[in-house]
Amino acid sequence: MENYLEINKNSWNAKVEPHLKSDFYFVDEFLMGRNSLNSIELELLGDIKDKKILHLQCHFGQDSISLSRMGAKVTGIDLSDKAIETAKDLAQKVGTDTEFICTDLYNLPSVLNQKFDIVFTSYGTIGWLPDLSKWAEIINHFLKPDGKFVMAEFHPVVWMFDDDFEGVKYNYFNEKPIIETYEGTYADQSADIVQDYVMWNHSLAEVLQNLIENDLQIENFKEFDWSPYPCFRHVDEFEKGKWRISQFGNKIPLVFAIEAQKKSS
Repeated sequence: MENYLEINKNSWNAKVEPHLKSDFYFVDEFLMGRNSLNSIELELLGDIKDKKILHLQCHFGQDSISLSRMGAKVTGIDLSDKAIETAKDLAQKVGTDTEFICTDLYNLPSVLNQKFDIVFTSYGTIGWLPDLSKWAEIINHFLKPDGKFVMAEFHPVVWMFDDDFEGVKYNYFNEKPIIETYEGTYADQSADIVQDYVMWNHSLAEVLQNLIENDLQIENFKEFDWSPYPCFRHVDEFEKGKWRISQFGNKIPLVFAIEAQKKSS
C-alpha cells in the first residue's frame, strides 16, 4: 500500500472541520479551560510538570495542549496538515507554547532532533500504521534513558466486529491492510463526508512484543471494559463519561493502556 499515506492524509484532512463543530470534541469548553485527557491516561502519566513530552498522532492538538496546561513542554505531531494548522491556532488562542509538526510518524527522526521524558499516544492511533516494529523504534529513539512511554488505545478485540457489532468481520491479527470507504465520522455519524481509508489491525502481542524488542520494559498493562468516548455505534453511558457497547455490556474489553520504561543501557 504505497499510497496509504496520501489516502489517510486526505481522510483526516476531511475530518477536521466536522470534528471542530462536533459535541464530541467540545471545542468551546476546551477553549474555556476544559481538560481533554481521561482518567486512564492521566493515571499513567502522573506528575508531568516540567516534563518534555512528545505526543504522536495528535490530531488537532487538544490533548497536546491539555498536557501543556498541566505544565509540560509538549511537541505534537500528526500526518494531517489541516489538523496541525488547527492545532497551532488553538494553542495560540489559549496561550500555550505547545509546538506542532506536520509529518508522517515514520519520517519524524528526519525532522525532529530532540529527546523526551515521555512519549505519549492515545485512542485510534496505531491502526493507521502498517509496521509496529518501526513504530516502537521511533518511540525508543525519542526517549531519554529511563524515559517512559504511555499509551491508551482501543482494544483490538473491538476491531474484530462489524460496525453494528452483530458478528466477527475482521481478523484479530495483522493479516493484511483493511481498505474501506466510510460515510460520516466517529465524532459525527451524520457528517456529510465520504472518505477512503487504509488501516491495519494489531494484536496485543504485536504491540507488546515490539515494545519489548525495542528496549521498552512494560511497567503497567491494563484493560478496561469501557470507553471514555462514545465513538462506536450502539453505546450506553453507564456512568458519566464511561460508555459500553450495549449488546456486550461489560463482557469485552474496549480499551487497553500501557506504561513502559526505556531501559538505560
